[in-house]
Amino acid sequence: REGGGFTVFPRFERTLNQAPGDSQFCRSWGGLTFTNKQTQNTAPSTTGYSVDISHCPPLTRTCAASLNMPPKRRSAAQTAPLHKVAEDKQTHGSSPGSPEKMGKLTPKSHETKKPEFVLLCQQLDVLDEVCNRAWDVWDELQASLDIMLDTNKKYWAACLFIAVTDLDAMTFTITDLQKAVHVNMKQFFDLLKEMDVNLVTISTKVNAAVSRLEKKYEVQLALFQRFERTCAKIYINAADAVGSAAADVQQVIRSCWTLFLLAKGKVLQMEDDLVISFQLLLCVLEYFIQRSPPSVLQEPFKTAADGPLHAPPTRASRRSHGRGARSSPKPAPPDQRVLEALCKENDCEVEEVKNVYISSFTDFLESVGLSGSQGIPKTDNLSSQYEEIYLKSKDFDARLFLDHDETLQPVKLDPSEFERTPKKHHLEEEVISVPPQTPVRAAMNSIQQLMVFLNSASDQPAGKLVHYFSNCTVDPSDDITRRVESLGRLFSERFAQSVGHRCMEIGSQRFVLGVRLYYRVMESMLKSEEERLSVQNFSMLLNNAAFHTSLLACALEVVMATYGWSTFKSGGSSETDLSFPWILDVFQLKAFDFYKVIESFIKAEPSLTREMIKHLERCEHLIMENIAWRADSPLFELLHQSREQEGVVEQAEPPSTLNQPLQHNHTAADLYLSPVRTPWKKGQSIANNVPQGPDCPTSSSSQPQVPSLKHLKSTSLSLFYKKVYRLAYLRLNLLCSHLLSDHPELEPIIWTLFQHTLQHESELMRDRHLDQIMMSAMYAICKVKNIDLRFKTIVTAYKGLPNTSQETFKRVLIRESQYDSIIVFYNNVFMQKLKTNILQYASPRPPTLSPIPHIPCSPYKFPNSPLRVPGSNNVYISPLKSARMSPSVMTPRTRILVSIGESFGTSEKFQKINQMVSNSEWSLKRSLDNDRTPKPLKRLRFDMDGQDEADGSKSTGESKFQQKLAEMTSTRTRMQEQKLKDAADSLKKELS
Repeated sequence: REGGGFTVFPRFERTLNQAPGDSQFCRSWGGLTFTNKQTQNTAPSTTGYSVDISHCPPLTRTCAASLNMPPKRRSAAQTAPLHKVAEDKQTHGSSPGSPEKMGKLTPKSHETKKPEFVLLCQQLDVLDEVCNRAWDVWDELQASLDIMLDTNKKYWAACLFIAVTDLDAMTFTITDLQKAVHVNMKQFFDLLKEMDVNLVTISTKVNAAVSRLEKKYEVQLALFQRFERTCAKIYINAADAVGSAAADVQQVIRSCWTLFLLAKGKVLQMEDDLVISFQLLLCVLEYFIQRSPPSVLQEPFKTAADGPLHAPPTRASRRSHGRGARSSPKPAPPDQRVLEALCKENDCEVEEVKNVYISSFTDFLESVGLSGSQGIPKTDNLSSQYEEIYLKSKDFDARLFLDHDETLQPVKLDPSEFERTPKKHHLEEEVISVPPQTPVRAAMNSIQQLMVFLNSASDQPAGKLVHYFSNCTVDPSDDITRRVESLGRLFSERFAQSVGHRCMEIGSQRFVLGVRLYYRVMESMLKSEEERLSVQNFSMLLNNAAFHTSLLACALEVVMATYGWSTFKSGGSSETDLSFPWILDVFQLKAFDFYKVIESFIKAEPSLTREMIKHLERCEHLIMENIAWRADSPLFELLHQSREQEGVVEQAEPPSTLNQPLQHNHTAADLYLSPVRTPWKKGQSIANNVPQGPDCPTSSSSQPQVPSLKHLKSTSLSLFYKKVYRLAYLRLNLLCSHLLSDHPELEPIIWTLFQHTLQHESELMRDRHLDQIMMSAMYAICKVKNIDLRFKTIVTAYKGLPNTSQETFKRVLIRESQYDSIIVFYNNVFMQKLKTNILQYASPRPPTLSPIPHIPCSPYKFPNSPLRVPGSNNVYISPLKSARMSPSVMTPRTRILVSIGESFGTSEKFQKINQMVSNSEWSLKRSLDNDRTPKPLKRLRFDMDGQDEADGSKSTGESKFQQKLAEMTSTRTRMQEQKLKDAADSLKKELS
């Protein structure tokens, strides 16, 4: 620096420290040569750097001189195994609750506490304030439990975790804590959950920390289990190895796992990303396969890895390698054959793994000095670098998976829970065991299903879509292209910020998939509108920026959820969580605008899996529960306009319509071009028939003058409230079934107060959650009806409901920027606002009860539901989930499915199917061949009581299939009786 002194940035210092430390080494940077003074027996605290400044300019020489001073000795707190200081001041600064402002533990000041507890605190080197806070939590826990606890020490450990998390004073790792009290991860999480049930004082901060830790452990466990299975197929069994091969296998596996942990910690900021982590693991495996001795490899990896890396280096290559150590050569590209073998074994996309290798793994190898190495990296060097990451994160030590350490052991599952096919009765057929649906397998299967229909899609407008664009009054093509490009850059940047700075290319790849789905669904939507309206001019809709941004966001949400392996944020906020509503924050998109496209999106894309449909429904529910009620939401402006039309307070959705079926015939065009509710007439253009409304962005196209909109209600607002009412009643009904089963008469009264609040006091929902109003309404009615129901009981039951977050009742908005528990909200806000209305329910003449909403079935047809073939009696079809299903994931039923238009196999399989279909007694004969008593045939769902499952129609008489089934039953009975008679005769002969 020109002002004097010299700064070594932390990132560059880590690069110096990460070099091999068993001898002196040199690094060149910015004209300076740094020489490490650390020797093999030198402690990290005495590491220093000698700077050669002889070839530097005068200014640089002056600035660098300060680096030649002896290194400063680090404090004992930094070198202790438990890391007595939570984090560097320069990184996070000092706060009132930070370790820098807390005193060290002094046993004399804690004489009133149990000596065993104080001893545990000393062992973990916690600070004085942490000890006091943990003991307070323990006192509260004892008071809340009815019985004394035998395992005090384990609960003390949980109390200490709660205290250090709340105070940001983590001085130990999770593994240190576990080993101190001999508890594994599952037991630790169960302890915290048990304490949370009995304590309402555990903060949302602690809940978030536990959730993050549990998710990280589940991902790491799934990856290690897959790592073990994959290594068993790559490397020979150490027990069968000869000579030094056994030691080589163990050393390679240990180094491989440690390098993966190091790569994961350095490449990914979001370490609970299962898919990218698994793809990174495959990159590490490819790196080690190329460098492993051929004697320890199995086929097909032995043949695939037979390349230049296994040949002994020549003298020229050794000389070039020596020069390369100084010039840091680029790592060799991945071996295509090895990568293909790994991806085939793990049902993974080769191009995606190759992209991760080139964009992320290559840079990582350079950063740790392995770019020019052709041998197996030393485990000790890798382990020391991972140690730094582990001690900084204060999490569990994932290296212990290799030792099957008790702290990381998972719960052992019953083998009978795994899905397996029954034993085949035909000797010529192979017996196939269906492996359990592991997290990695589930994620890979979901990605494969998405790729089936996106690999052939285009990432540019084409065909019919271009035709629709050209027919618009104002061609939207240029605006759409510019918008996609702009949002693409923004998406990739935010993706890299959340996942890791080396992952921008991965983000771009995900965005391209989203764009393909975006254009595919848009074309399908416009085709449906053309059939419905007999028009081709969609100028107003296609020039609506909110429509396009929402549609693209929905497509990307499908892609992100597929790669996110069902990770779903139930509440709170996190910078490194890509789950919904992350995409809304990236695009600065209002949730109320996004909700308008969800239903049309699902109906326009028949290839969506059941899981994806459920995920989008859950996104819609999240919007209705709280996201759409944020202070800056356009929903409140729409409500304000709706209530001030003609000076009369209008209702967003009259209660009288609640018990009517919810119609699901609204399209995205209806919602984005609302508030008009004018019936569509065939032959009219959307561009000329639909004016713009208050919840629709201004279009650049010129539109004719239309009558005043004062008497028109918003379609999007009306449908939103219909859905909100039905969702609200569903959740209330579920909570009442848990708490008020003995008082069923209270449910309609609570619903009336709940519905009244949503309709007339919607301001109470601003920056709040639907369930907060529900629980407050339940408590209020029980109070005036003299029913003993405490808030603690309501909260405990609420936590057992699906899709709930502890933040909902622990952090409720009281007034601007002030949050507290739901009890404080009820007393200070809810009760004050609705006191008069609540007291009316205690009078002899209570208010009229609101109608109970009509609860419809899901408006979406799931792809698993069979559809009846028109004109047939009992023939049903279901879409094929995957074009090419792997035999390893097939069930006995799916093994005989035929995909028309694809190669099925030999003609013998068709003959076998024909025989099965034509022979009505095939199942009976198959059982008799194995000398087993035939089981009664199950009745098919669509033939029960003559009811057709798909369309609700009933047959006029007994079908041929039912007649054939009756004949088979009669034949089976006669054969069974004859078989029993023959067996009895044989027994008599033997006895005689």
